[in-house]
Amino acid sequence: MKAVDTFDSARRARFSTYASRCIENEIRMQFRRNRKTGGTVSLQEALESDGDSALTLADVLQDSFCMEDTCETQDDIRRMRQLLDGLPARERQIILLRYGLSGQPPLTQLETAKLLDISRSYVSRLETHALELLRQRWDVPGTKTAQR
Repeated sequence: MKAVDTFDSARRARFSTYASRCIENEIRMQFRRNRKTGGTVSLQEALESDGDSALTLADVLQDSFCMEDTCETQDDIRRMRQLLDGLPARERQIILLRYGLSGQPPLTQLETAKLLDISRSYVSRLETHALELLRQRWDVPGTKTAQR
């Protein structure tokens, strides 16, 4: 209705073009209003972007997940420690900081980045790579854990 009320044919724009812009703007304004009133928020929603990766809410929230608490046996804990020791030094340090495996509370990616004086996106890439290495090594065929 706003497009019908405010359309000016003297401006050399087609009504359909003008109306689609009006609709698009109204939708965006509604999203902004919902965001201000504290509507539903996704943990994967981008908060900001710094080049190749976007900072999400999940990245800045402290992760209270403790890897050791989820291991079922002492053998699994020992095996996980061995796998962590086999990671490259920087990746091992990031996993220890992010998941609180050195006796301190878990840190967010942003806190870890500031502590190590590197970018948050670099922490994210190293963490992802380290977790992938741990998954691959944990699931090696023929090992006790992989056979369960």
